[in-house]
Amino acid sequence: MTEETTNHWALTRDQRDLRARARALAEEVIAPRAAEVDRTEKYPWENVAALQENGFTGMTVPAELGGPGHSFLDAVLVVEEMAKVCGVTGRIAVEANMGAISAILAYGTDQQRRMAADFVLAGDKPAICITEPDAGSSASMMTTRADKRGDRYVLNGKKHWITGASVSRLHLIFARVFDDDGTELGIGGFLAIRDETPGLSFGRREPTMGLRGIPEMEVLFEDMEVGQEMVVMPPSGWRRGFGDLMNAYNSQRVGAGTVALGLATGAYELALDFSKKREQFGRPIAEFQGLQWMLADMSVKLEAARSLTYRAACSRGVGTDGTTGPFPDPAMAAQAKIFTAEASIEVVNQALQTFGAAGYSRRNPLERMYRDVRMFTIGGGTAQILRTVVATRILDRKLPQTRDGYVT
Repeated sequence: MTEETTNHWALTRDQRDLRARARALAEEVIAPRAAEVDRTEKYPWENVAALQENGFTGMTVPAELGGPGHSFLDAVLVVEEMAKVCGVTGRIAVEANMGAISAILAYGTDQQRRMAADFVLAGDKPAICITEPDAGSSASMMTTRADKRGDRYVLNGKKHWITGASVSRLHLIFARVFDDDGTELGIGGFLAIRDETPGLSFGRREPTMGLRGIPEMEVLFEDMEVGQEMVVMPPSGWRRGFGDLMNAYNSQRVGAGTVALGLATGAYELALDFSKKREQFGRPIAEFQGLQWMLADMSVKLEAARSLTYRAACSRGVGTDGTTGPFPDPAMAAQAKIFTAEASIEVVNQALQTFGAAGYSRRNPLERMYRDVRMFTIGGGTAQILRTVVATRILDRKLPQTRDGYVT
């Protein structure tokens, strides 16, 4: 395979072909539906079917489990193209390739890995259930509990802001684990399947500002019982395994940043085209220096964001701290998401400004893109918390946020 530098990033011929296929699907099939998905707030099952039919779900599933074994960068190329025209579809592509599936493929048993692979290859978007009403950024303060009863675990509690919960089949649930005698063991992961696992149900849907086609739900556990075969045991065990499970979240963070990047790139391309066609004062507005500098700044931010995002995707297995593993490097993932999320909001805002009043109208996609992109400094780790992740790495010390200092 030969390499070619595109947008200052070396992609192989296979990757360029993959991106071209994704771009064609996005422009021909996904884009015409995007406004309707936003207006109706309905999950785009037709888009999911199109992704699955084109091999864009389960991309990172290895060959021994029936998947194509693509890299995270390959998945990022597809996510970016989808998000350029539809943020919702971009986000679905993340979760079907880089979300909970990453943790299960890395830490699950052979049976769990095969089950999860079958789900995503069939088009499912597994849900990762961490956030609770009183445990957002402070995820380790979760109160959902799993009580061991013989060889079974009984879960009770509530999660909130779980992306796609009511439409996802497979759910990876984080809960505080207690032994038979009530001794707390730590935090672990548990698998449940919608419509199959008794005690798993869904509460209210959050009415969101953007990304309206994918539900943000409450997930309820009422004496939800699972067997040992549905326990995802992290390598470090219960006591310290929460860090293992959260490390798997770095792949989702790279994916989330990619959706923001795609939205911003799509908005920039629209603004660039519009500036050449729109005339005021007898000439195209692209001839005015004020607008030229806006477009130049947008291009700079996008190039920087793309480089950080692609670099983070390629860091899988090669960390800056010298370690290796199945997920992107934590600091690189955090840096990429911080910069890309914030830069993308600025780019989409400037693109909308380029259109003037037309950009503010729902007849054009800019206002939808602006609402959609606003999520990404919040979801998947706020920009503020991720700055602490970066500071932890560069200072080489734990930086606890609790009043009592670092708690094991």
